[in-house]
Amino acid sequence: MRKILASIAAAAAMLVLASGASAIVYGQPDGNRHPEVGALLAPHAYSDGTWATCSGTLISPTVFLTAAHCDWGLPRMAVTFDSAYTAPGNTYWGNWYADPRYTGAQGDPNDLAVVVFDDPVRRITPARLPAEGSLSNLPSNQSFTSVGYGAQDVTIDHGPTFHYADVRFFGTSDTLFAINRAWLRISMNPILGDAGTCYGDSGGPNFLGAGATETNIIAGTTITGDFMCRATNVVYRLDTTSARWFLGQYVALP
Repeated sequence: MRKILASIAAAAAMLVLASGASAIVYGQPDGNRHPEVGALLAPHAYSDGTWATCSGTLISPTVFLTAAHCDWGLPRMAVTFDSAYTAPGNTYWGNWYADPRYTGAQGDPNDLAVVVFDDPVRRITPARLPAEGSLSNLPSNQSFTSVGYGAQDVTIDHGPTFHYADVRFFGTSDTLFAINRAWLRISMNPILGDAGTCYGDSGGPNFLGAGATETNIIAGTTITGDFMCRATNVVYRLDTTSARWFLGQYVALP
């Protein structure tokens, strides 16, 4: 299980900006609840033996959606949909394509990428994308379900430590803080009863609804958040003209 210690706090702070949030905190193991959510695998194991580097979602039988900042600089990447991954596991290989406009800018970072698989993924139903402009007027009590393979918890022992296990988790939130041009800012404050994302959940989905109201529509992909994974999940909207320009090159849009 990977651990990020306070002794590398400066590097971790940069990771929040450059690599985004990574794991579901205050959530629970997903099991087979979201089989369409997978993990982008690192080309080599981390020092603790874990492999998941980012999360993502199957949006067609051959297209896996994730975040551009998860790029390893490699033309091909592997993905697993195992709910608890142990190497070599079940993997799918494909070509990596990031939005060429990706800059990391706060206004609209164009932080999207896809893996186009060599062969279709069978027996998993892809998630759906939102209709254009459909997220602009969501209410403040809109619920979301976040899913990913990132850090499941944070402990404080001479500084924060983030714990990983290559296990798919999910968590829910019933509080929408703000809607911006490119972003949804969702509460993940446990005091409010909300769960959220952390390091390793980048690229993973935030589905509209939770519990009985959950849909398979991805409102946005996890990109970043606060350093301690306790306040705000910052999600890249998929209903914007900008996001749809990139996605429309790989899948049919609603």
